[in-house]
Amino acid sequence: MHFLDIGDVAERSGVPPSTLRYYEEIGLIRSLGRHGLRRQFDADVLLKLSLIGLGKLAGFSLVEIAGMFGQDGRPDIPRGQLHAKANELQRQIVDLRVLRDVLRHVADCPAPTHLECPSFRKLLKAATRSRAADHSRGRRPKKLIPAGGR
Repeated sequence: MHFLDIGDVAERSGVPPSTLRYYEEIGLIRSLGRHGLRRQFDADVLLKLSLIGLGKLAGFSLVEIAGMFGQDGRPDIPRGQLHAKANELQRQIVDLRVLRDVLRHVADCPAPTHLECPSFRKLLKAATRSRAADHSRGRRPKKLIPAGGR
């Protein structure tokens, strides 16, 4: 069987050695032992790191990702969680589209002031409806303007 040392895993996966050590510490991955001072991993760790990276990209916490692996370390991904995350991402996509449209309109609107523009007011109402819907669903409303912005 072919083993990879921590440097090889870091190079092939793009995951820094410090993160690999942390993932091992919290039980996400397992080394098979050491060769000198360097941890040795089974080549399958690369696939597991890809799954961890995908989970992080999708917005899952490391605790949630850890729960997606069975006792034997094999993926055991609850499909219900994936559907819920996909639905959440869909809502974020809608919110981001509204925000994109507002920003483009503000940047390009020829009206003397944006508050005089009917299109801008319509976009503001859409953003307000989205935030109100988030509030009624118990989600934290998103800020349209970053802290310190105008």
